[in-house]
Amino acid sequence: MEISTIFMPKSILLIGGPSTGKTTLIHHLKTLGYPCLEEISREVTKKAKSEGIDQLFLEKPLLFSKLLKDARIQQHQQVSTFDTDYVFLDRGIPDTVAYMDYIGQTYTDEFINDCKNYRYEFVFILPLWKEIHQTDAERYESFEQAQEIQKHLLATYHQYGYAPIEVPTGDVATRASFILKTLKG
Repeated sequence: MEISTIFMPKSILLIGGPSTGKTTLIHHLKTLGYPCLEEISREVTKKAKSEGIDQLFLEKPLLFSKLLKDARIQQHQQVSTFDTDYVFLDRGIPDTVAYMDYIGQTYTDEFINDCKNYRYEFVFILPLWKEIHQTDAERYESFEQAQEIQKHLLATYHQYGYAPIEVPTGDVATRASFILKTLKG
């Protein structure tokens, strides 16, 4: 009798305040052959702008957060479709709660339950790094605002039982190497 083993890739989450290098790191990991699911908030923001809402997160934060949360749940579910050891994700479901806490937005238990029900195997946090901080049309937070967001991210992930591993600053190859070495133990 043959026993079937179901293989599930590990979901590896990259978090951090605005402009900490997550997207650059995701792109680098892709060049190394790892499957990566990119941040989706820019797409949600661009779609809202095309519909006449200049800054959806500021104008309708609960709707924005629900759209992000639901898209991140889809990404979480997508991880199981890969035939690999690791799948990297740029931001996770608890990020939506952290950002709502940052702006003082109330939210339903649906957000809390989804943070509890959809889990990630590893969470890496990229620290704030003033030298690389930039703003643009979709990323408008100042460095000081990014510091507050970073505090909320850490508090939220700790609240849901995670112990984010801090990635050192440095060039992208060094940061990727740190993550990969950590994963391989």
